[in-house]
Amino acid sequence: MKHVSVLLHETVDSLNVKPDGIYVDGTLGRAGHAKYLISKLTTGHLYAFDKDEQALKESRENLKDVLDKATLIHADFSRMKEELHARGVEKVDGIMMDLGVSSPQFDDSQRGFSYRFDARLDMRMNQEQDLDAEKVVNTYSEQELTRILKEYGEERYAYAIAKAIVKKRTIQPIKTTFELVDVIKSALPAKELRKKGHPAKQTFQAIRIEVNNELGALQKGIEEALDLLDVNGRCAIITFHSLEDRIVKNTFKDYSSAPFVEPRIPLKVEQMEQASFQLINRKPILATQEELDENHRSHSAKLRVIERIKG
Repeated sequence: MKHVSVLLHETVDSLNVKPDGIYVDGTLGRAGHAKYLISKLTTGHLYAFDKDEQALKESRENLKDVLDKATLIHADFSRMKEELHARGVEKVDGIMMDLGVSSPQFDDSQRGFSYRFDARLDMRMNQEQDLDAEKVVNTYSEQELTRILKEYGEERYAYAIAKAIVKKRTIQPIKTTFELVDVIKSALPAKELRKKGHPAKQTFQAIRIEVNNELGALQKGIEEALDLLDVNGRCAIITFHSLEDRIVKNTFKDYSSAPFVEPRIPLKVEQMEQASFQLINRKPILATQEELDENHRSHSAKLRVIERIKG
């Protein structure tokens, strides 16, 4: 299945790209957003991050005609500042992130991301890391499993599923996606199994987030991104589920709010410290009906944008 970039023009155009600017793509994927941004550059440059080596390999091919304007970096966006500083970059004019798992990752039956294919439980975006889904499923305690299913999957039957996983693995390890799906189904009441949507969706999401430390990396990545922005620089982030969106929304809100001043302190307006950032959109930007019709992935996408207004 061809990967289609979600909210492509809305994201890149929201950055007000300067032809000579320095930009960052924190989640390169298959380079859809990156290619469009690079098309707006003359002497400018894009630094693009991805922890998935396969994504970098495919993007290198997709960008082969414009690689003089791009530097591809095999690292998580939470290490953005460190990697850019090592390359002599202190400030940038814009940063974008598309936090969704890319379609090729889901569609690669060997990566273990999807409950639609039978594969080894993997789910690692970075194939070089040690922790994978099989380890989470077979070594985490019942209490730990319950916690991640509740927190990261918002799964109402978290305890029942965790209990079923622990019971099953005492007989034999759970090694494949379909084995895990069977265990999840065995833990759910019949009325849940009859509902629309796959019964394993939330559990798979929770395990994937745990394996890749997605929420911890996101919080650190946003803070590093905002710190890197030059004045008038913007950061645009696309999220695909409520946990990510809440982190982006709350962090953007914190950074765009003026520091608290005790009301009894007699200060003139010009003496009050102003926020260093401003929200470009108070409500998230959603996909148009045309995009919704063309790309199913865009249904849950939300784009939020923030701008640095002072140093």
